Amino acid sequence: MTDRVPPAVWEAAKERAAAREARDWATADRLRGEIEAAGWRVVDAGTAFRLEPAAVDVEVGGEIRYGRSDAVPSRLDEPALGLASVVLVASPDPAETRRALDALTGTVPEGVDVVVVADGLSDRELDGLRRADLAEREGPPVELVRTSAVLGQAAAVNAGIRRARAPIVVVMDPCIVPSGDIVTPLVEALADPSVAIAGPFGLASAELRRFDEVLAPAATPVEGAAVQGYLMAFRRSDADARGPLDEGFRFYRNLDIWWSLVLRDEGEGTTPRRALVVPGLPLTRRDPYAWTTTPPAERDRLSKRNFYRVLDRFRTRLDLAVP
Repeated sequence: MTDRVPPAVWEAAKERAAAREARDWATADRLRGEIEAAGWRVVDAGTAFRLEPAAVDVEVGGEIRYGRSDAVPSRLDEPALGLASVVLVASPDPAETRRALDALTGTVPEGVDVVVVADGLSDRELDGLRRADLAEREGPPVELVRTSAVLGQAAAVNAGIRRARAPIVVVMDPCIVPSGDIVTPLVEALADPSVAIAGPFGLASAELRRFDEVLAPAATPVEGAAVQGYLMAFRRSDADARGPLDEGFRFYRNLDIWWSLVLRDEGEGTTPRRALVVPGLPLTRRDPYAWTTTPPAERDRLSKRNFYRVLDRFRTRLDLAVP
């Protein structure tokens, strides 16, 4: 592969690896952008890396399928409108996506829009979820964003965030099936400026090495170290200022921990913002599609690799721990 990589791209990739080792994230991110602008993608593997040709935008029947998350036209520099934008990364099982979307759009209040991201999914995997299908639905506006290849969980969420209209972004996995309004309580939790991220399922950790699930009592919100990604809400302005999500997280596990800590972090020596676990949301939760369809050994490997990404950035930040 290296004989096909332009020398300038290869040198930028080596400089980026050195910057990551030195935890110079600003330089690493800048170099990653240069590499991707040249049509290549960096795939990190611990301290090593490889380069792959980046996916490209493809037009099919007048519909653009994007090759990179940052190729998706962004609304982040537009004034925020409405109450909340829900980002739903579609499942390869169209029935699961339809079930979650039907339940969501039947229960959300006024001022909510929905962005469905199809990460490299085929037409068959979007049965009943194509643009024409969504345009005929009653309820809140629903937009479909498609990618030309599988970009991974973080890239798919980034693509959805770029299309968010509202001041609050709610990321919902199709394993969540609402039975009532799940949006308003999350928006209300984020009215407190000390709260960076909110959701019904939290994670506690005393040392940022092990995370245990924490649920709030029936009527009392509690703090966690992180909010689980099955359902999480945060401000669009924070996503714009602190994002994008690290697209090295192609598998979903532990991306929620990384993003929660990024949003909470106010810098060493400054009190972190809070991750709030909101009780009593009307919903049911199933096991995610990616969990049930990935062999146990492979999901353990991918989860550990993702967790190293968390440790690379936050291993010394015990001020962000919440036992």
